Amino acid sequence: MFDFLDLYPWALPLVIFMGRICDVSLGTLRIVFVSKGEKRLAPLIGFVEVFIWVVIIAQILSRANSLPSYLAYAAGYAAGTFIGLHLEARIGLGFVSIRVFTLKDGPELVKHLHSGGFGSTLVHGAGSSTEIDIVESVVSRKDAPKAEALIKKFDQNAFYLVEDVRSKQKGIFTPKQSLSLMKSK
Repeated sequence: MFDFLDLYPWALPLVIFMGRICDVSLGTLRIVFVSKGEKRLAPLIGFVEVFIWVVIIAQILSRANSLPSYLAYAAGYAAGTFIGLHLEARIGLGFVSIRVFTLKDGPELVKHLHSGGFGSTLVHGAGSSTEIDIVESVVSRKDAPKAEALIKKFDQNAFYLVEDVRSKQKGIFTPKQSLSLMKSK
């Protein structure tokens, strides 16, 4: 399959580097999909990932006996991790919970989030020195930056946490989010 590498041995490190980028990027995505409960997609990605890895290892074991090939293998691993993380961030799979602690008017923040298309819940609490409002909203990871911008616009001094949501059931979501909930059932 890779007989051309016998004619062009300088291409071996390039093939190794590109193969490692592909298989490690897929491995990063597979791990994310497993953690998000994507039971159908994760095994398919795993199959392609391991197939690429086996092909690259076979080339290394049969042809690679030089430092450039070994460096290409390590560099491909590092680059694949970097690219896989960026791909995962762009895909934005899943949901996050945003919990906001504000000294400003909590009901107004709820209205502000609702006008932006986000459902939210308000709880009154007692902080270490004063009363606070706690507003919680569950949003898609892709929409999290928009929700965070709304929060910052409402209260630049608000303390908030963003946490991954492993599973969810029902709730108020935008039409786009509701479709993704229907698919996950």
